[in-house]
Amino acid sequence: MSGAPDFDRLRRLTPARVRLDAASRPVPLDALLSFQQDHAAARDAIHAGLDMAALCAALAPRPCIAVVSRATDRATYLRRPDLGRQLAPDTQLPQLSCPLALVICDGLSAPAAMAHAPAVIAALAAQLPELDSQPVVVVQGGRVAIGDPIGQALGAEMVLVLIGERPGLSVSDSLGAYLTLNPRPGLRDSARNCVSNIHLNGGLSPVAAADRLAWLIRQAR
Repeated sequence: MSGAPDFDRLRRLTPARVRLDAASRPVPLDALLSFQQDHAAARDAIHAGLDMAALCAALAPRPCIAVVSRATDRATYLRRPDLGRQLAPDTQLPQLSCPLALVICDGLSAPAAMAHAPAVIAALAAQLPELDSQPVVVVQGGRVAIGDPIGQALGAEMVLVLIGERPGLSVSDSLGAYLTLNPRPGLRDSARNCVSNIHLNGGLSPVAAADRLAWLIRQAR
């Protein structure tokens, strides 16, 4: 590209804000209001609580097992990531001896978990018949690694954690999916496969995400 950068062309290629600054002229009012709206949506997503009852209703008739992490409130969750990786003391989980454990966490965007996780699980179950009656563990205040003790307690060969991703200024309800073989506490994130940016605002659809996850699961087996 010769001469001055073609910012209009760049803006057509990405939902990100390209050169939105006041260096040479005031920011247009519509751009400023859009920025403030998206920033507020991101903040709301981070602080939103997980509606366990509504999420379990969306997963019905599939059974749910509701648990919590050691992060007892949202402020603690944001300050202490380590507590979000651990189950609350005295948590009891059934021994399922299953090929794949299903886990949903609020993460940094409970709206993402609410909006997309049930659809991902439904699409995945359509490809993997063994998931037809598989219960889902729903975690309040969970981080990705909390799937490791859950998978181990359930006796699972693999664990799939669906979790709300850190919201940005383009989308605040993006879901991430993390697949781990032989889950157990102490694993590093490099031991996981990730399918990210699952959302309906130009991201990966739940059906497309389930296709990728099903392929990863079959390859792992």
